[in-house]
Amino acid sequence: MAHPPSRYGAVQTPNEIQGDEMADRVWLVDYFHIKVLNRPGTGARALSVLKEAGVNLIAFNAFPTRWVRAQLNFVPADSEALKAAARTAKWRVAGPRQALLIESADGTRSLADYFTKLGEAKIRVTATSAIVTASGRAGTILWVKPRDLQRAVQVLDGG
Repeated sequence: MAHPPSRYGAVQTPNEIQGDEMADRVWLVDYFHIKVLNRPGTGARALSVLKEAGVNLIAFNAFPTRWVRAQLNFVPADSEALKAAARTAKWRVAGPRQALLIESADGTRSLADYFTKLGEAKIRVTATSAIVTASGRAGTILWVKPRDLQRAVQVLDGG
């Protein structure tokens, strides 16, 4: 998996520090969101705008909010490219905000450890999404409150 560029870089995990090639990696990444009408084809149109602008997404998720609205979350490989595409499309985009992206060698098994560490530090995970590839590697995005973000980085870094 290509590692996501971030102005913050990667957080080293204890396995990575010991030189384990298959270590988990935790990244602090930017994300943006837009609110749209929750109608068929709306997500496809938004993703097409980004595709045509050459914006590469590390992660994307969408969910209904209230009434007939939905929120689309974008985690771009290049935040400036997403901002430029959003300006061209005249979107009202919120962000950048930050989230944690975890790349794991053992599927989602290590997630329990991450959630335990965050819970013990009294850091609430506000949302998460995870996926496992056929090769067994997993990608997980964790959202925490902005006030807890730096503390979450320290907790997951073993600090």
